[in-house]
Amino acid sequence: MTAVTEPARGRKRSLNLSLALCFTLMAVVIVCAIFRSSIAPDSPFTQRLEVGDKPPSAEFVAGTDLLGRDVLSRTIHGARTALVGPIIVAAGAFAIATILGLLSGYLGGWVDTVIMRWVDFMLALPGILVAIVVVGVIGGGYWTAVAVLIILFTAPDTRIVRSAVLEQRPLPYIDAARSLGISKRRILFIHILPNILPLVLAYVALDFAFALVNLAGLSFLGLGVEPGTPDWGRMLFENRNILFTNPLGLLLPAGMIILTAVSMNLIGDWLFERLTK
Repeated sequence: MTAVTEPARGRKRSLNLSLALCFTLMAVVIVCAIFRSSIAPDSPFTQRLEVGDKPPSAEFVAGTDLLGRDVLSRTIHGARTALVGPIIVAAGAFAIATILGLLSGYLGGWVDTVIMRWVDFMLALPGILVAIVVVGVIGGGYWTAVAVLIILFTAPDTRIVRSAVLEQRPLPYIDAARSLGISKRRILFIHILPNILPLVLAYVALDFAFALVNLAGLSFLGLGVEPGTPDWGRMLFENRNILFTNPLGLLLPAGMIILTAVSMNLIGDWLFERLTK
């Protein structure tokens, strides 16, 4: 008995520790995004051309970039764009996909056909390339990229919501609601939606992680935030040439992107398991 339960206990402790670290990291990112000016040791915009890129020191804990700006301060201020854009993308995709998926899965017929053909078309497009082209042609930088990602993320989420609704539609409680003359709108949003909400919330967390990585990638390519804006993706582009003089200038924002995305993925998995028990 002991040989069977001890590994399980070990895995559970490891999982709990991982979740605690994920929640701690996200709390740190949120605090940095909200209180960035109070936490940052220096202005992220102050240039010191005479200093240039220097390794970590007592004055600059994470060193400076090519323009002599404090890397740690810019990383702290970069938490704002790392949170705001992905949150808007995840929330926007969640709202649109939930409505379309509910209508497609429950109503069926021509409504389902039209919505799913649009979903198939969107899934056939190379998402990140479409974002690059649209943002590059239209302009608008960061917020145009956010709007494009909302549209691109809506398609796969719609298919997932539709599949969940199709599982709920033949269940007895839906038949009972129909027999009582309850309106379709009430059935969709009062009866079906709460039952599929755990799945939807899990994918909201995944959307956040994917949006964070995509927005950082667009900023790295010069299609996201404006030059000089403290942003993790933009910092990767600006500091790519100082890897050997100040490695933290590149590794710190890169590590924050990776750790934040991984943390949200794990939190999404945990939410799904807890809400579906």
